[in-house]
Amino acid sequence: MDDANSNSGAGCEASPLRPDITPSAIVRYLDQYVIGQDEAKKTMAVAVYAHYRKVGPARAEAATTTKSNVLMVGPTGTGKTLMCETLSRAIDVPFVTADAPSLAQTQYVGDEIEAMLERLVDRADGDVLRARRGIIFIDEVDKLKAVGGQGRGVSGEAVQNALLKIMEGAPVKLRDGRYIDTTDVLFICGGAFVGLDQILTRTHSFGFIATSDGENQRILDRLNARVKPTDLFEFGLIPEFAGRLPVVARLGDLSREMLMRILAEPRDAIYRQFRELFRAEGVDLVVEPQVIGQIADLAIEYKIGARSLRGIFEEMITPALYVVPDRKDIRRVVFRSLFEDADFVCG
Repeated sequence: MDDANSNSGAGCEASPLRPDITPSAIVRYLDQYVIGQDEAKKTMAVAVYAHYRKVGPARAEAATTTKSNVLMVGPTGTGKTLMCETLSRAIDVPFVTADAPSLAQTQYVGDEIEAMLERLVDRADGDVLRARRGIIFIDEVDKLKAVGGQGRGVSGEAVQNALLKIMEGAPVKLRDGRYIDTTDVLFICGGAFVGLDQILTRTHSFGFIATSDGENQRILDRLNARVKPTDLFEFGLIPEFAGRLPVVARLGDLSREMLMRILAEPRDAIYRQFRELFRAEGVDLVVEPQVIGQIADLAIEYKIGARSLRGIFEEMITPALYVVPDRKDIRRVVFRSLFEDADFVCG
């Protein structure tokens, strides 16, 4: 799993997962790129592990095996897409994303679904067998509720119905005449599901567990936070669609501390990326901790989670990066405040 490149393509039919890939190993890989969301990581790791242990030889031995597609519920910018993309790297399978509202904006949803599967084959370098073991992430499925006056597109309910067959597993003909069987494709759907918490508050009332100690309270909290199929029906997903998403992973809002860590800690953190960029110019880039905190504070004000971090950071960096390539005497660039120009240290 070190760079997740050791079993690309070859042997895909015979060995969906390497023996060293376990749920805990997947979580450790995720920890290098995704900050926080520990419970969601465990849920996703187990779901992915179980799915890819079922497919291949195991499916031949147990024809009745059903797959467990996943629903990710969490506010915008909490890491749903990042977690899915990182999972695909961890187990080395092709990965594509699709936008549910875009599917509803077309009159030809079937063509859009076909295009989505063709992108999966492209990500597998044209290898249909490898694409059949891929992951498709469909974002913003919470927007697929039937809404009046939708114009030229199709209703959200119609898109849900169109997705049912491929999520369960079906052969789909591609434009080049080949077929891709989606039986072993893992579908992960995500959305913010604004208003779902109000439904949970009204429908969940697990209070039968004694809460005299921390462990019992933790169990009680988990039960009360669990999303049931009936909650999804009430929200607006049709029963058949919700039924094809039996595993639910919940992601929470990002705290100030988590946003600060996202800026600096992951292997591909934006601060690390720009330090490397400046280092290539022979310059040491230093962003003081209080600046990281100021960026996190601003991101919280924007209310779109981690999505705004890169834009804020790059806006801060741009004036310095404009100057540095032309100034060979600069050895160090220091940011002490988000609202002040950087200090240039020459040597």
